[in-house]
Amino acid sequence: MAYTIDTAAAVERLEAAGVDTAAARAIVETVAVADDSLATKADLAALKADLTVRIIAAQVATATLLFAALRFL
Repeated sequence: MAYTIDTAAAVERLEAAGVDTAAARAIVETVAVADDSLATKADLAALKADLTVRIIAAQVATATLLFAALRFL
């Protein structure tokens, strides 16, 4: 989920804090681009749920193979 950033206002705030215009624009652009690749809490929750299902499935498969192997001993 990308967040909306008012880049013009962000540049103005940085300039008001003493950052020169070129640096302010570069900072805001970097933050705006980096934001697209950040994971949200919802992204992490979905990943956790998916991994939990996969781990449980792997454990069930391992237990099934173990019991099948023990049956033939």
